[in-house]
This record gives sequence, C-alpha cells and structure tokens, in this order.
Amino acid sequence: MAMTLGLASGCTTAATLDPTPAAIAPIASEKYASIVVDGSTGVVLYSSSADLPRVPASLTKMMTLYLTFEALQSGRISKSTLIPVSAHAASQAPSKLGVKPGQAIDVDTAIKAIVVKSANDVAVALAEYLGGSEDQFAAQMTEKAHRLGMRGTTFHNASGLPDPLQITTARDMALLGLALRKHYPQQYYYFATQDFVFNGRQIHGHNRVLDKVNGADGIKTGYVRASGFNIVTSVSDNGRQLIAVVMGGQTASSRDAQVVNLVNQYLPQVASR
Repeated sequence: MAMTLGLASGCTTAATLDPTPAAIAPIASEKYASIVVDGSTGVVLYSSSADLPRVPASLTKMMTLYLTFEALQSGRISKSTLIPVSAHAASQAPSKLGVKPGQAIDVDTAIKAIVVKSANDVAVALAEYLGGSEDQFAAQMTEKAHRLGMRGTTFHNASGLPDPLQITTARDMALLGLALRKHYPQQYYYFATQDFVFNGRQIHGHNRVLDKVNGADGIKTGYVRASGFNIVTSVSDNGRQLIAVVMGGQTASSRDAQVVNLVNQYLPQVASR
C-alpha cells in the first residue's frame, strides 16, 4: 500500500505510511532524506527519512519562484517589470549574478537567473520587491508553505543561504514541486532552462540531471555545508510525471547518481495520464 500526497486548490492531506523498498540504499549521511512521488496521482512510491527536518539550501528558491509566478498570474507584475536591486540584495554571498546596487533586472531575466545560476542577489531583490522586505517576504513564503500542506517548513530568507531557523523536509519539497507544476503550468517551463544571456554573457547552469534523464524538466539543486547536496527533480515522460527529491548528498555527483537511480527505478510504476 502506498501513501498519497494530495494537492488541490492549495491544500494537501498526507497520510503517515512511509514505503521504503530496499532496492535503493539510502546515502550514508545523517543529512540524507529522499522521496519519490507519482506526479499524476500523488502516490508516494519511495521514501526515506522524508519527514525529518532538513536544511533546504537553494531549494528555498522554489518557493521564491512560486510566489513570483503567483504575482505574474495575478497581473501584479509582468515579465518585463523591472526589479530594483538594493544594497542588501547586491551584498548577498555567491552564487550570485553580480548586479550592482541601484541597477534593475526584469522579471524574466530574474527568474532565469534563479533557475540557472541560483542567484542569491536576484532572489533577495525579488523578495524585497514583492514583499516589501526580505523578512516580510519570508513570512509570506512560510504562510504559503503551510497552506500547501508543507507542515515541516519554515523560511527565514528568500535565497537559502545559511540560517539555523530555515528548515524543511523531503516530503515538503516534493509537495512544492507538485504545486509548481499543478498551479503554474504556464511558467513551469522555466525550470528546464539550462542557460541564458545576461549583459552579453552566456550563463550556464549546473543541474546535470537535466542531461542524464529522459524527460527531466527541472527543478532545482541546492547546497550549503549544513545541508549537503540537495536536488528536486521533475520528470515528464510519455504522459508519466514524477517528482524525486534527494537531500544530504555528500557530493553533487553522488546526489545526482542517487536521484537518477530513483527515477529509473520508479518511473515504470508511474501512472500515465
């Protein structure tokens, strides 16, 4: 019997059953957690430590983008809206795009910078524009997370830079991945972006799984020392949809290998639409 992650009209209901087949061994790390969810039915096909608190790192930006897509869909902003960059935003630690205080960046470029470059400076600039301040935006992120059923998640910044109070779970990240696809299909294509041009410079991404899995169309990687290497991977293949989350990898390559193995193992079990 498998657990189901329900997602309708911004609400979820979750059961407690944790199917954990022995076919794929968890990564040997106290930071590890993983889950695989059928994207069409919400059925959990695999999980390991999926409800234990983990550090999201740049997976945080999935919620930053969720609220950005919400603002786009409501008409509050457009893709050409210019986002001013404050000194606070520009001062963020790498990874960053390198925009200067007083400069502005359009929303379309900002989204690509977050998806491809995982740009902390751009994430904070968006947060300040949409929320009035990064702190206020982080409170909105947490409120939205809880409305989506992400009960184990608290956000304190928009970027995922280290903060001891910023926590999530693998299950919550899967819920957010499902919500992004379900609620914002017109913007979801951004997550498959692998490069873009900024100020005449080609910016390349570092989500190698996009090239390793047929049908992979996002979503996000992340790393800080406290989290290990994280990834949420989305796959859409011949009518089958799947979300796989791996957190706490010891290296980017071992994390990628783990999520590729999970996708290959469980995609055949995914229901076709």
